[in-house]
Amino acid sequence: MESVPVRCPACRRDHAYVTPVYPCPCGAPTAPPLLRGAPVTPITHRTWNDDWVTVRCRGCGRHDQWPQPELCCPCGAVLRIPVRPVAAPGRGRSSSRAVRPSHIPLPRTAPAPRPPFRPLTIRTARDAVGAAALYLTWLGYRDVVQPAGHPASRIDLRAAGLIAQVDSTTRPTALRDVECLWLNALSASVSSVFFSLAGYAPDARERADGLFLPLFVMDLAGTPQPVNSPADELLSTGA
Repeated sequence: MESVPVRCPACRRDHAYVTPVYPCPCGAPTAPPLLRGAPVTPITHRTWNDDWVTVRCRGCGRHDQWPQPELCCPCGAVLRIPVRPVAAPGRGRSSSRAVRPSHIPLPRTAPAPRPPFRPLTIRTARDAVGAAALYLTWLGYRDVVQPAGHPASRIDLRAAGLIAQVDSTTRPTALRDVECLWLNALSASVSSVFFSLAGYAPDARERADGLFLPLFVMDLAGTPQPVNSPADELLSTGA
């Protein structure tokens, strides 16, 4: 696996980013080619079409689209990792149009005895809620459901002893959203979890730490990543 040094422009923290490896339909491991030395870009606005990169399989030469590599810094920033552009497929290939994979398995890093999480690729806001629901079920929550309609409380998911909100907008989740979720959980005497596609504002992250509210950031592969200590603990212990 390829690794590159990454410095967060928000907090100046250094990271070693390891390229995610996905299986090509031919079975060969495939990874986006990272562009060494290029600066990372904080993600403040998302566009669905721009969050995919073309990757060429070294085994069969097939061109597919995979999620743009991203890194979730503990400070709450979500960073886009630049990749080397890949030439368009040449003539004679079975298809010159890149096809987004319908399923991208998570690398085998899930703690035993929990089986590997099988994510749902995110293309729409509905997919984001579905991916969060799968993740909560994987963590061990029972009866995970999506409330009918769109309640004024903005609660996207409910489970036994838990409510969760999924922010699929293109801006970092704000302080008010975190506080509203916590207050809703407090009034219902349940726990709460927040999922976001674009990360969290610094004051929202700080407040969540004080409230011991787990925060997760999701990439377009549908894999939530913890961004604060409560989320780390939840991932470690499960429901």
